[in-house]
Amino acid sequence: MAEWQAREEMVSLGASFFQRGYATGSAGNLSLLLPDGTLLATPTGSCLGELQAERLSKVTLSGEWISGDKPSKEISFHRALYQHNPACKAVVHLHCTYLTALSCLQGLDTENAIKPFTPYVVMRVGQIPVVPYYRPGDLRLAEDLAKLAPAYKAFLLANHGPVVTGESLREAANNTEEMEDAAKLIFTLGNRPIRYLTDDEVAELRS
Repeated sequence: MAEWQAREEMVSLGASFFQRGYATGSAGNLSLLLPDGTLLATPTGSCLGELQAERLSKVTLSGEWISGDKPSKEISFHRALYQHNPACKAVVHLHCTYLTALSCLQGLDTENAIKPFTPYVVMRVGQIPVVPYYRPGDLRLAEDLAKLAPAYKAFLLANHGPVVTGESLREAANNTEEMEDAAKLIFTLGNRPIRYLTDDEVAELRS
């Protein structure tokens, strides 16, 4: 994908997230890996519903700011994911309602925040580990995600929200939406008994 196409896609997906209530105000950030090995990212304080293609931040994998507006302070954990997982080509971080609510619950399984009860999250991202709470922008977020990046496609930041990867920005967006829908189902089901997928059923989905 040419850089201008990548810029237009980021603007389009950002607007879609905002219009459908997945992002509010200036919360959340997106990034993708360009063909030349640099990153395109949403600028600091930007609203996903009002992105401008020519003002998107361009940075190196080492963090050097090349052009566009100043990148989000959370670009450090985006870079960590790219640096430690070659399959990662895009990252979506939102404060969407249900996944953020899930991230605030006590007693989550830190190895997998969404216990499999539908096939779709399993097929798209697999297990979703929980990263301990750090203030936004804390470099420990990048450090923890760097350790997890080789083995996982998606993560839940405690008291903060999801971080989701993909082989394209569209795939990362689709993965995020599938996870948000699963989190919504968790709250919809409430305390009702849930029929979780068995280990054999999960293994079949992953084969």
